[in-house]
Amino acid sequence: MQVDDKLLSRLEKLSYLKVSEDKRAEIVEQLSEIVSFVDNLSELDTAGIESTFAMNDNATPLREDVPSCDTNINDDILRHAPDASEHFFIVPKIIE
Repeated sequence: MQVDDKLLSRLEKLSYLKVSEDKRAEIVEQLSEIVSFVDNLSELDTAGIESTFAMNDNATPLREDVPSCDTNINDDILRHAPDASEHFFIVPKIIE
């Protein structure tokens, strides 16, 4: 794949980004390096490797989901608040 100014313009449009004229050549060069690096992966011989070699049936063990309410945590958090009352943050009114 060839990265050129036309492709960069298309990427700009798709990503809603604008690349300044003084950075275009540098970005085209960097993108070309990235594409050539990824192209090196196609040279790997994966004929004897299954497509799911890293997958196994052992899922990540999950802890039991037990609801709890520790008001000490709330108190610790609210202790650092500028203003709090009855386990709530007090903030200035912003909508009139």
